[in-house]
Amino acid sequence: MKFLYLLLFLSVFSCYETSRNCTDYKTGEFYSEVVIDGELFKSRFKRTESLQIEIYNKKTDSSQLRWINDCEVVFKTINPKNMAERKDIHLKILTTTDSSYTFEYSYVGETKKQKGVAYRIIID
Repeated sequence: MKFLYLLLFLSVFSCYETSRNCTDYKTGEFYSEVVIDGELFKSRFKRTESLQIEIYNKKTDSSQLRWINDCEVVFKTINPKNMAERKDIHLKILTTTDSSYTFEYSYVGETKKQKGVAYRIIID
């Protein structure tokens, strides 16, 4: 009987598939939320196929984009002001909804990853 319950449980959850319509988020205006060490960080950004302009803490950063595939991109800061900004960032979209996406990111070559959520800004 336990085997039957286990089989039923596995069959129900094996059909669940996470949505990833990454191409919907290659361009547009967004704001993101990332929690680092218990602190919430918010930023706003506009993205084209090859450029992202981000506003965080009243500062503007611009990055060139290199898409690896529809769900992964590498950011290269255009005018880095310090060594940390010289490091490229790899971002991977994990899941999408109709108005947001969940992502993870890290410096290229590093294993420590952070997660966040970006929300599409609808402009009327």
